[in-house]
Amino acid sequence: MTFRAPALARLCPVAAYLDWVNLAHLESGPVFRSIDRWGHVSDNSLHPNSMVPLFRTIFAAAGIEDADEYSGHSLRRGFANWAASNGWDTKALMEYVGWKSVQSAMRYIDGVDPFARHRIDSSLSLMNDS
Repeated sequence: MTFRAPALARLCPVAAYLDWVNLAHLESGPVFRSIDRWGHVSDNSLHPNSMVPLFRTIFAAAGIEDADEYSGHSLRRGFANWAASNGWDTKALMEYVGWKSVQSAMRYIDGVDPFARHRIDSSLSLMNDS
């Protein structure tokens, strides 16, 4: 499956992907692979059920409150709201995420928060200062 991702100036998913492919010496096969306790990268893909516990562990280590309450739905909802508050139109968002109906998209998108961008920029500045 092919996914599109924007190249960003900070916290770039494209740069992170390229770094991972280079560090793990991947030439073909799944991108997200299991890693054993000794740091050996497997040829097998990461099991889908291991993603949420992995994210929760990373979020907890980053000091995010209530890290154990996050799920795949939380991440999709967060992305949809970020995209909506950053000017994405609903059709572009639907194509990007793969939603077939507006009803599906509307379950994930809240009303636009005019202060969301300021809060995100402020938190990124705090991360860069530490």
